[in-house]
Amino acid sequence: MSHRVGSRSSGKYEVGIKILGKIIHGDNYGNALGFPTANLDRRSYSSKKLKVKLGIYAGWAELTSGKKYRAAIVIGPIDKTGLPKLEAHLIGFKGDLYGKKIILGLEKYLRPFKKFFSEQELKNQIRRDILKVKNFLR
Repeated sequence: MSHRVGSRSSGKYEVGIKILGKIIHGDNYGNALGFPTANLDRRSYSSKKLKVKLGIYAGWAELTSGKKYRAAIVIGPIDKTGLPKLEAHLIGFKGDLYGKKIILGLEKYLRPFKKFFSEQELKNQIRRDILKVKNFLR
């Protein structure tokens, strides 16, 4: 289930949105790059008709245990089904989340989603994004 919880405006992009979802298997591309991600099932997200700007966000990932992690959250791109990918790199997390529920809280819009010409460019940008998340969410 995904839901919107009290949002506030931060410039032209909304923050304060929370997305609840079940972790599913993704394509393991983030893991292959050295940045594993938790991929959320998007079906309930689409049923809530949330309008969230595609891009990279600084935010929090809260596990059902109550443990919270700073997270680099990716919303997008839109796939063949017309839904955006929803995934998060939980900073400092080690373990298996498949089948578990997680709440992602969007705190700051960092940048738009974009394609990269090489994996090295992508890795460098992910490192910069994670550093921004760490600096913003201390």
